Amino acid sequence: MDEQQLNRYGRDRLESRQIDELMGLASGLIADGVINEEEVRFLHGWLASNMSISKHPLLSGLFDRVQEILSDGVVDEQERKDLFWALRNFSAEDREGGEAVKSSTLPLCDPLPVLRFEGKRYCFTGTFNYGQRSHCQKAAIERGALAGNLTKKTDVLVIGVYATESWKHSSFGNKILKAVDMRSAGVPISIVSEPHWVSHL
Repeated sequence: MDEQQLNRYGRDRLESRQIDELMGLASGLIADGVINEEEVRFLHGWLASNMSISKHPLLSGLFDRVQEILSDGVVDEQERKDLFWALRNFSAEDREGGEAVKSSTLPLCDPLPVLRFEGKRYCFTGTFNYGQRSHCQKAAIERGALAGNLTKKTDVLVIGVYATESWKHSSFGNKILKAVDMRSAGVPISIVSEPHWVSHL
């Protein structure tokens, strides 16, 4: 094994350990059913120190999210609820190795489409690494799209990265199943994952 392979192996092991630690941390933070401002700041500190070691997408995405929550100096109830659910889904027992649920378990388009924004209608469902759903909608709108509820005029349904294996039984699962039914009935709707959507921003 050459030096480059050794470095990559060491980095992979480090990132795996970080994700395991973050999953344990997330479980602890939400154990009492709520997350308070002190816990948000603690999480921010842990993420900041670990970001200096590696740039794993889950760490960097969560760090950006917590950073945004703290940016105005106020952690409101909605922000705490959104972060709670992100951490809850992240630390769920059916998560595979701390990664977002494998795409094969979701009814995503195959092949994945090239996404456009100008004049297209977007709907977002689930919990997002990018931020609150309103932030995702704003990102789409800033690029010329419309964003709102799922209708027969919706062009793209984006599923948040923190979907669990049991998505069919979740509250946002109904929206996914409705989109699948629409697609089966010939409605030209694309169903994509958050990472695919983010790659087009």
